[in-house]
Order: sequence, then C-alpha cells, then structure tokens
Amino acid sequence: MTTPVQTKPNTAFWIIAVLALLWNIIGVYFWLYEYFLMTDEVRATLPPAQVEVMATAPAWSMYVYGFAVFSGLLASILLLLRKKLAVAVFMLSLITVLILQLYWIFAMNIVEKLGPQSLIMPLIVIAVAIFEYFYSKGAARNGWLV
Repeated sequence: MTTPVQTKPNTAFWIIAVLALLWNIIGVYFWLYEYFLMTDEVRATLPPAQVEVMATAPAWSMYVYGFAVFSGLLASILLLLRKKLAVAVFMLSLITVLILQLYWIFAMNIVEKLGPQSLIMPLIVIAVAIFEYFYSKGAARNGWLV
C-alpha cells in the first residue's frame, strides 16, 4: 500500500489559511449577532429599509446562512490541519453562500430597496467563498493536504 505524497506547504499557504479562519470567524460572529445578539436599540439605529429587508427574509435563510458560515469555519480549521476534507467542506460552504447571496440579490431585490452599494458585500462574500474552495483544491493537488 502506498502512502500519499505530502509536501510541506509554503508560507503563503499558512497566511491564507489563517486569513480564511479569521474571515469565517467574522462570518460566524455576524450570524450570531444578527440572529441572537442584536438588540432593539441597535435595530432602531439601522435604516428602515434595511430593517424591512431583515424582517422579510424567509426563515430558511437563517439556517442556510448559519450552515454557510459554520461550514466555512470548519473548512478553515481543516485547512489549517492540512486535511483533504477541507475541500469538500469548502464546497458545501460555497454552495450555501451562492444560494443565500443570489437569493438576497435577485429574489429580495436589495438593489431596489437598499441601493447599488448593497451589492458590494454579497459579491465579496461570493468571491471569497470561490477563492477558498479553489485554493483548497489547489492545496490538495499540491500535496499539502492529506
């Protein structure tokens, strides 16, 4: 039986893996804040259109959002542990990010309700999720993950 060839990752791998971990920790924090920690006082300071969008979001979006951020966090930890499973978990996170963000952009008409600047964060989230998935695939292909 042959063992997989494992090579030592370069410094950039570790920097990217730590940044991915921090990004996903921030995502988990925002999910927790939006659904469990946001007070009525804070909500009252938000623009009425934003409060309306938050209030009219379907219930399932809370679970998809949670799955996206927690799977991203798990995938980042797996990447730091150099496990190939990170690739599959990043893929699950990417799929849920796409479902949520594309629903947010197209079905909820956020541009109409909040203006064109409301596209910035969803597009950044999509771009980062795509990057994390393809970077983890490349890391596995380079033999950095086992």
